[in-house]
Amino acid sequence: MEIKKLTNKLSVGPQIAPVDVETLKQEGFRSIIVNRPDGEGPDQPNFAEIDAAARAAGLETRYIPVETGKVSEEDATHFGVALREMPGPVFAFCRSGMRSTTLWALNEAEDLPLPEILGAAKAAGYDMNGVARRIANGGETPADAEDVHHEIVIVGSGAAGISVAASLKARGPGLDIAIIDPADIHYYQPGWTMVGGGIFKASDTAKTMGSLIPKGVSWIKAAVAAFEPKRNALILDGCRVVGYDRLVVCPGLKLDWGGIEGLEATLGRNGVTSNYRYDLAPYTWELVRGLKQGRAIFTQPPMPIKCAGAPQKAMYLSADTWRQQRVLENIDIHFMNAGGVLFGVKDYVPALMEYIERYDVTLDFFHNLVAIDGPSKTAVFEVKEPEKEPRQIETTFDMIHVCPPQKAPDFIRVSPLADAEGWVDVDQATLRHKEYDNIWALGDVMNAPNAKTAAAARKQAPVVAENILADIRGREPVAQYDGYGSCPLTVERGKIVLAEFGYGGVLKPSFPAWLIDGTKPTRAAWLLKERMLPPIYWKAMLRGKEWLAKPQPLKVQSDE
Repeated sequence: MEIKKLTNKLSVGPQIAPVDVETLKQEGFRSIIVNRPDGEGPDQPNFAEIDAAARAAGLETRYIPVETGKVSEEDATHFGVALREMPGPVFAFCRSGMRSTTLWALNEAEDLPLPEILGAAKAAGYDMNGVARRIANGGETPADAEDVHHEIVIVGSGAAGISVAASLKARGPGLDIAIIDPADIHYYQPGWTMVGGGIFKASDTAKTMGSLIPKGVSWIKAAVAAFEPKRNALILDGCRVVGYDRLVVCPGLKLDWGGIEGLEATLGRNGVTSNYRYDLAPYTWELVRGLKQGRAIFTQPPMPIKCAGAPQKAMYLSADTWRQQRVLENIDIHFMNAGGVLFGVKDYVPALMEYIERYDVTLDFFHNLVAIDGPSKTAVFEVKEPEKEPRQIETTFDMIHVCPPQKAPDFIRVSPLADAEGWVDVDQATLRHKEYDNIWALGDVMNAPNAKTAAAARKQAPVVAENILADIRGREPVAQYDGYGSCPLTVERGKIVLAEFGYGGVLKPSFPAWLIDGTKPTRAAWLLKERMLPPIYWKAMLRGKEWLAKPQPLKVQSDE
């Protein structure tokens, strides 16, 4: 936990956890301002959790959420009012402390000399020169005044971002590449299902970001605020400007925990959990081990979501644990899915249905979770069945595993790069932006109709790298992505249905059927998931070694 003093009344810092509140109290703080919106990161406690800890410690809180890079004059005014009204000293935080510092700087602009604002921020470790430029420019940031310029800029350092950087460096060691991402930790998110099933430790799925940025790639540890594609520039949180020749956009997607009424207030307690958050996956395993009887609900929201099979993976592993503990017959399992099918590629459904029957799971299709009350252990679902009037039902639970609704990050949805639904608009074969030909996108954020999985990013990264190198050489795109995605469906401990498919649900097996028949549960697929995929991810994919991921040549469409 970092505490950075700006004034005698205000200190700022990066994201805190509920357990840090007691430390703040011991340091003499009496109030906390939360400037980070809920649901911004996969390891982020929400405001309700911070507020509960603060109340228990006798501290006041104020929630003034500000989207990354969207600090407005109105936000700064609200921040100033909070500072005046709340007992001090006050601790304010966001992801890194930059937004909180920016709010303070803008609020103080009329009362303090600019050098004092810049000096205090610099002493705390924050560069406010971009904010100074904004103040001097009447509240706007001039994008033509670059702070730094790179040949290739990559937004996002998740699976897609690190992989494409490594693939580019493998092809062009001399390329000037920068990755922009404020996160300190990189997560192997496919492992969280296994954490929730008691197979992996959560710590095994996390590494420091600095250890993974490819050698020779610059790391700009900041958040993107806005895109200026017509000027080949990005504006960062804190109003700095980064110019580029070519841009790759891959920041992942946003988990919209706030899209379900009451969910944020009860996550991690009252039997409410989710493997979609790093700190909650261990709680899933705790609940599964402790449940001996009652109702267990597993939810799935409307598409698109990250790894469409993850909600039912959690269910199968939980049910198998209850089977081994000989309590399965005492547990009423429901899979409540906003969609109308168990899995989107029909070839895998027969094998999955065998496990649905084995575990006596009730399938509730067209059921979308809209509200939850943790203390009373009740959940409300909106039911939209074909040719029927929508209705709502309420049901009780002893355990509920929630998959949150998901959408593109806010700074993407409002950008010139987005389509009508908010996703980055790309050609589904070349992954090049449809309007800006020096921009590419990959991973969960783009709008190609493929499954949003890490395996998809593994295939996409070499395609983007090949096409960027071709563009640098003055050539047309040379590689294509066929929509490949993989979803290892953990149907029981020791067996997996390895779903591999491309655009249109066409099967794309990586192995011969005698080794792994993906339409059936196999031990070989389990060994692949448990023992081979993690080292492949860390030591091959993120290092530009394209095992089973060589890009396909682009097929030129005939005019005939």
